[in-house]
Amino acid sequence: MANWEEFYASYRPPSNFNESKSNITTFVNKHFDNKIVLVTSGGTTVPLELNTVRFVDNFSAGTRGSASTEYFLASGYAVIFLYRLKSLEPFVRHFTGQQFLNTLTVVGDDPDRPKIQVSDNFVPKMLPLLKNYQSAISTGRLLCIDFTTLSDYLWLLREACLQLAPLQKRALIYLAAAVSDFYIPADKIPEHKLQSGDGPLVITLQLVPKMLEPLVSEWLPHAFVVSFKLETDPDILIKKARLALHRYKHKLVIGNMLNTRKHQVTIVEPETHYNITLTDVEISSGAEIEEKIVNDLLQRHENILAH
Repeated sequence: MANWEEFYASYRPPSNFNESKSNITTFVNKHFDNKIVLVTSGGTTVPLELNTVRFVDNFSAGTRGSASTEYFLASGYAVIFLYRLKSLEPFVRHFTGQQFLNTLTVVGDDPDRPKIQVSDNFVPKMLPLLKNYQSAISTGRLLCIDFTTLSDYLWLLREACLQLAPLQKRALIYLAAAVSDFYIPADKIPEHKLQSGDGPLVITLQLVPKMLEPLVSEWLPHAFVVSFKLETDPDILIKKARLALHRYKHKLVIGNMLNTRKHQVTIVEPETHYNITLTDVEISSGAEIEEKIVNDLLQRHENILAH
């Protein structure tokens, strides 16, 4: 078996797998004649115990994926949002922590019939978000499916891809999740909590099989597949993105530098690359680079569908 087949054979599907599979089936059937994008978002955890107390986590708050989902929805796409539980979600991402409570106020003096309303100064910000959210829900164009661990993510990713395959070119895959490159094989994970009294912890991590290979070649050979590459060394970003394109044969890689990812990305193709950048004026006005990224991809997707 290929490494990725061995991975699936060694890990059980997540507890929400059957429900998620059914929801994906219903969603794809409903929007079969339209364009559907699968957006993956947030980081994955790698448990260190079967009864998990500790785990290795991947850095990602889910900003890119959740923001991009809003722009895909605004452009008429149906979206399967596969996200890390408790990471940022579309629309509600604008109000994190106590920010949401700060938008509300109690009105009226009757303690038996209290009322809550949005404070007047927050209405201009909240109203368009609420309308866009209600539009996505009322038209059934947003399906949210959560994961926590690496194995949960990979089980759900494969299922979503297999069900999207019949859409062929109408399917767009936007792999913004920060997926762990390392894991502990299932047969090497201890059952119970690791004890500090046993002394220093030594862990051997294995490389995660590259799921982009079967995704492009077997699960979704005709879809528009976009992957992301995050680096801290600018000298290797383009090279590594091109190596991925050469190896997996997907459409393009969006390159990110850790310290500038919110203001600039690099669109990398096999032979060319170019930057998408927010200007200082756009940054000060609250613009998001995800809007520019999505607009660029939509033009490319339309060109593919036209041929």
